[in-house]
Amino acid sequence: MSFKFLKLVVLFLILIPSTLAFAWEGMPMPKLRVEGRYLKDSHGHVVNLHGFGQTYSPWFNEQGTKWSNYNVNACLSYNKGLIDKIGSAGWKMNFIRLHMDPYWSNTPGCTPKYHEAHNCFSETRFRKYLDEVFVPMAEYAISKGLYVVMRPPGVSPEKIKIGDDYHQYLIKVWGIVAKHAKLMNNPNIMFELANEPIDILGTDGTYGAGTQGHFDNLKTFFQTIVDTIRTTTDNILWVPGLGYQSLYAGYAANPIEGQNIGYAVHVYPGWFNSGQGYEPFQKGWDSQVQPVADFAPVIVTEMDWAPEKYGKSWGKDVTGTAGGSGFGANFKKITDDCGNVSWMLFTGPELLAQFGNPNAPADIVDFLTDPEACPWPIYHWYQDYAKEYGLDGVSEDYLTVTDLIVEGDENITILTKSSAGLKIKAVFADGHSENVSSVAEITVDNPDVVHVVRGRIFALEDGQALLNVTYTDSKGKKLLKNLKVTSSTFPLTSQLLNPSIYAQGSFNETTRTLITGQWGFGGWWYTNGLDLSGYKYLVARLGADNKSSISFRVFDENNYWSGAAEYNFGTKRQVVVSLNNMVKAGKTTKLDPSHIFIVGFWSSGNSPIVIDSVFLSNSSEYRPVGIDHIMTNETDEPAVVDVYNMMGLKIRSQVKREVATEGLRNGVYFVGRKKVMVYKNY
Repeated sequence: MSFKFLKLVVLFLILIPSTLAFAWEGMPMPKLRVEGRYLKDSHGHVVNLHGFGQTYSPWFNEQGTKWSNYNVNACLSYNKGLIDKIGSAGWKMNFIRLHMDPYWSNTPGCTPKYHEAHNCFSETRFRKYLDEVFVPMAEYAISKGLYVVMRPPGVSPEKIKIGDDYHQYLIKVWGIVAKHAKLMNNPNIMFELANEPIDILGTDGTYGAGTQGHFDNLKTFFQTIVDTIRTTTDNILWVPGLGYQSLYAGYAANPIEGQNIGYAVHVYPGWFNSGQGYEPFQKGWDSQVQPVADFAPVIVTEMDWAPEKYGKSWGKDVTGTAGGSGFGANFKKITDDCGNVSWMLFTGPELLAQFGNPNAPADIVDFLTDPEACPWPIYHWYQDYAKEYGLDGVSEDYLTVTDLIVEGDENITILTKSSAGLKIKAVFADGHSENVSSVAEITVDNPDVVHVVRGRIFALEDGQALLNVTYTDSKGKKLLKNLKVTSSTFPLTSQLLNPSIYAQGSFNETTRTLITGQWGFGGWWYTNGLDLSGYKYLVARLGADNKSSISFRVFDENNYWSGAAEYNFGTKRQVVVSLNNMVKAGKTTKLDPSHIFIVGFWSSGNSPIVIDSVFLSNSSEYRPVGIDHIMTNETDEPAVVDVYNMMGLKIRSQVKREVATEGLRNGVYFVGRKKVMVYKNY
């Protein structure tokens, strides 16, 4: 008997399930609702779902080898059979993502404009096969103890806008679904409103995904669909983000309104910096998903991974170790730590159905039993998750709050013009805890400084504010917590000063010491931009001598490689930036102080930069004595001028005023009708 055969025997003995059923098969399925940032059942239990997906088209059902030619009975038989086989393999799942594939709703012979485009949609066919295929499959899944998340036919175009044909298409589809007698108000059926939007036309008239204006329009886009659905039904709705369902931060400032709302996310290896290890992955998640996970539940409706050699997964990576390298274990750690994330395995269900089958083809056996590919660890994780949930009611202790705890510090510092999620943890008498920031009542004594939306703090301007947080449990017991919030444009804290904007660096908050990587840059990055147009000067002071070619730099684009205004310290410990006279180094392009994105320190690296302070001022005492650029009142002066030296010799002819003295030696010059001193700060 070969070693390989013995290994397979041992593996498959391990896989023999104790019960051949899904997590809730044969048991009553609890009615779910959204309460704050959680999915909860009718008892008040927090519930996170774990499942798989099905797509009902010949190609996705084993590349057309199982049925074809709009054969409804063959489609139903095959896909119901897969559900049965997956259950018999011992998978402890409790939901299925059901794709209402456009194979059924497209007009035969019509050519889509792109993959799964909506231009071939037939309302008549959609209504017919909703009744004949999608509803029967949903009902069958529910009979097996699986909640159903229904996804509309097809995928989003690359670019969408409010009121376009795709928007109208989604409104039509969901209007039909929401009025279906077997779907509306069905407590076991949820709706995912679209698949992978990428870019949207923003409030500024540009397509993209990076600004609040794009998210403001995305909110309007999906709010219209939500409102259409809500005219008839209260099913739980899952709202997608931008960037193939990877960008969500803008929803924090302008969330979808209404009840029973969550957000649907896609996560693949490489997304959210996941290819760089745990810490970058966590930071990527914190940047784009956590802002909505702070106030609403999240469901990951596409995710898988495996070594590329198998060719059986969409994502290419390994399981790795939690907190270390690899994708899978870190994905589990991050979503578990988040506490309100449901997720599914997107690997083909025909492969999952073979789990534990010793007669499966060798390549499938290798894929399914490799701990570095997703099926093997997820099978066992799902077993563990299933043990965590009890169908019995909850005790009084489960519902009775005993303490409120601020995770981190009760004195909170936030970067001005940015936001941060509150983390108020309610501890209950039975020992479990929940993040209740999004459902607590929060009042602010200084609303000009900070604004709070569903537990997320938005810093509006520099200053301080007191927050009074009151949480009331389901028994009516109230607890109060007071917090102090400081909003600062240039906070010298390890949490908010990023020492590694370019190259790996470090920052010691106690000594205010920044060490950049070689030719590195550290400072502050304002994702939504910073308006400094109300100030004349930006001052940066060092607390020790310059030993590493330090320069202070300001960027007016949300891109480190866009070019900056540069101010070298040289032998000095202070530079003063005239905000209305900033010019990109090596160019004639002026910076716009009304939208500044990055500010900080560049150095040759590996030597400490001791920072005394960085601040804004309108005081004339900071009017630079030595400047890199012209500092005269140019209101009545021509835009194009001649430049003369003190000897009366013309040295430049008809140049733009704002760059007239660039590159000149220190000294006094006549620029147009003005006498100007040039004294460079280096």
